[in-house]
Amino acid sequence: MTAIAGIVGPILEVMTWVGFVLGLPLLAWGWISLRRRCVWAETTGTVISAGGFKGYRWTDQDDADHRSLLPAAEAQGLVDGADVVLFYDVCHPSRWGLAPPKRDHAAWIVGWILTGTGAVATVGGFVVLLF
Repeated sequence: MTAIAGIVGPILEVMTWVGFVLGLPLLAWGWISLRRRCVWAETTGTVISAGGFKGYRWTDQDDADHRSLLPAAEAQGLVDGADVVLFYDVCHPSRWGLAPPKRDHAAWIVGWILTGTGAVATVGGFVVLLF
């Protein structure tokens, strides 16, 4: 059994260090980025025409009026006065879209996986010491 422990021990040691050294900062970064994001709210916008361009006008939850012009390629086929469902960032209402953004949890998930791997490798290292 000591031959196996001599082989598995260093591997578990490396996995412990890699798991914790890389996993904990990723876990912290993912958690912070998840907490700093603002909620996106849904509202109804109206298609407007301004100076030959088309755009959207909408009101946020604080009853502030917002307008945004569209590039000519995106504005084709829009009818003035038509209602459109818009999503906007509550903290930064100038950030908007026709669909809510997808939240990317990659750093948080990879952080959990690496930290979990480091924890399991640590326990495995102690178990190898017992045999």
